[in-house]
Amino acid sequence: MTIYRRLSVTWSFVSLALVCVMFLAACGGPVSTSNSSGNSSTTADKSLTDVSIGLGYNPDIQFAPFYVAQSKGYYKDAGLNVTFHHGIVTDLIGTMIAGKNTFVFASGDELLAAYDKNKSLQAIDTSTIFQKYPVSLIVPKDARIQQLSDLKGHTIGVPGPFGATYTGLLALLQAGHLTTNDVKVQSIGFNQISALMSHKVDAVVGYSNNEPLQLERNGFHVRTFDVSDYMPLVSNGIITTKDTYTNQKQVVNAFVRATLKGVKDVVADPQGAVNISKPLIPGVNPDVALQVLKATIPIYQGKGNPGYNDPTAWTSTEKFLASQKVIAPITDLSQFYTNN
Repeated sequence: MTIYRRLSVTWSFVSLALVCVMFLAACGGPVSTSNSSGNSSTTADKSLTDVSIGLGYNPDIQFAPFYVAQSKGYYKDAGLNVTFHHGIVTDLIGTMIAGKNTFVFASGDELLAAYDKNKSLQAIDTSTIFQKYPVSLIVPKDARIQQLSDLKGHTIGVPGPFGATYTGLLALLQAGHLTTNDVKVQSIGFNQISALMSHKVDAVVGYSNNEPLQLERNGFHVRTFDVSDYMPLVSNGIITTKDTYTNQKQVVNAFVRATLKGVKDVVADPQGAVNISKPLIPGVNPDVALQVLKATIPIYQGKGNPGYNDPTAWTSTEKFLASQKVIAPITDLSQFYTNN
C-alpha cells in the first residue's frame, strides 16, 4: 500500500483508507465511479436512490468489496445507485459533514478524534469492514528484537508523526511498556522497504498486508508485530451522519448489507475479486494484487463476524487515545457505532 495515509503534521488518524501510498495504485487526483467499468454513470436508473461513499484514496485493491458489490449488482438490487469518490483526502469525515458524501470509509480512531475537535459532530460507524487494525512493526528475521520491550534504544522508521502507522507505533510501544522517549523514532517518508533493507533503521512500521510482502518478495525475510495482536483498535468502516442513519435507515441498511455481500465474495473468491477490480485500478499488477488481497482477507474476517462493531475494540480505542492525550475521555461510546 501503504493503504492509509492522512497527510497531516498533526494527529490525523487513519482510515487505515488512508491511510499512505499503496504501491498498486498509480492514479492522481479524485476519481468518481458509479458502475463496474469505473466511469461515472450518466444514465442512472431513476428508480434508484443516489448515494456516494468517500474512499479516501486512489483506486486500490483494498476497496475490492465495494467494487465487487457494484459489479455484481448488489447495490442496484438493493435499490441504490452508488458513486465511489476516490482521491487522497485529508478530512474524509469533513467531506461527509459538508454533504459531499453519504458515507465515508474511515476508521474508528479517526471518528473519535474528529469528535474531540468538534463536539457538535453527529456521525456513526454502521459497519467495521477492517476487523483488524492492519498496522505492523517489521524487523529483520534475524534481529535480536524478540519482543516489544526489546525495542528500547532502537531506531524505528515511520512515514512521519501522523496517520495509522504512527498510531500503531504508539500502541505497540504502550503494549511493550515503552514510550517514544525509550526509542529513536525517525521520519523516513513512505520508504520503509529501502530503509529496512539498507539497515538505515532497526525496524519500520507499515501495513501487515503490504510492506512485509514486498520485503519477502525482495528476498529480505522479516518478522512482524501486529497491532491487532496486542491491542484491539477500530479500523476502517462505513461511517455516515446521524441524520442519514436516523432518517434514511433503509438506505443505510441496504448499503451496508450489499457491501458485506461484496466482502463475503472477496473472501470466497479473491481471484475473482481481482479480476473484477483490475479494470478500476490503473497500473495494477494482478499477481501482486492477489497476494495483497489474500493478506487482507484475515483483516476483513477478524474473528469471523465481518462488519461487526466490537464494543471491546471501541473501548480499547477510546482508552488508548485518551491515554495518549489525543482525545479527552469519552463516557458514552455507544453514540459512535451500531450493530443494528
